[in-house]
Amino acid sequence: MTDIYDLHCHSNLSDGILSPEELVSRAKLQSVRTLALTDHDTLAGVQRAQAQAEREGIHLITGIEFSCQWGGRGIHIVGLNIDIHSDAMLHAVDHQARLRLWRAEKIAEKLEKNGVENALQGAMSIAEEEGGNQAGQVLGRPHFAKYMVKAGVVANINQAFKRYLGAGKPGDIKQVWPEIGDVTEWIRTAGGVAVLAHPAKYKMTRTKLRVLLDDFIDVGGQAMEIISGKQATNITKDMANLANNMKLHASCGSDFHVPGQHWQELGAFGSMARGVKPVWDLWQ
Repeated sequence: MTDIYDLHCHSNLSDGILSPEELVSRAKLQSVRTLALTDHDTLAGVQRAQAQAEREGIHLITGIEFSCQWGGRGIHIVGLNIDIHSDAMLHAVDHQARLRLWRAEKIAEKLEKNGVENALQGAMSIAEEEGGNQAGQVLGRPHFAKYMVKAGVVANINQAFKRYLGAGKPGDIKQVWPEIGDVTEWIRTAGGVAVLAHPAKYKMTRTKLRVLLDDFIDVGGQAMEIISGKQATNITKDMANLANNMKLHASCGSDFHVPGQHWQELGAFGSMARGVKPVWDLWQ
């Protein structure tokens, strides 16, 4: 039986639902043998996941998913097998946290001007509760939405986004992320592997995607996800061919956030395509 690697998933320290411990236990139930916790712009859950992985008898790869920009559009880069205690990672996480806090403050200002009182404090309280009051959890629009439901401003989360937080609404504050080269430098300096996350989901033309990959390689990128959750076989084959043509290693992951979404279930996305260079060859 082929070992199952899931190298992209999220806990409640960013925008997932499960705690790091629950996530690892679920991965074990899903027969995942090697897991990477890749929360958005935070390493707060990694050590908890490592401890649970030891108890469960599975292998945990240190990871993170960084938000960045390329050509004026948002891109995600996963860092795998990183030194989470390195100065580079500590700086990177602090930098991203400052950017996210700035955005949260701006969102709160807009919401309060539209009648939502104590928006920042409320969202931070929700984030702390979900993260087990652990420092380092990511603060984002979902926390504002949950606070508005709790405060009785809206009936549900969908309504919060429709009225206040969605595109073109008062809380739609654009974030200015670091450039792709800054992120790959952080990852490489921390001894890790930079992976372009879910390239098939960016809806780029093939020409533009190849330009992105060329630029990614130029700044030290070494791999791309050829599988992101359950996807059509032809997409996997296409991404595998592209990885080989660009001389990139191949990664795979569920991008798991919430139980019950079968298209993003841990480990349930099929096997790695044949003929590619698996990303784990870079550290094994």
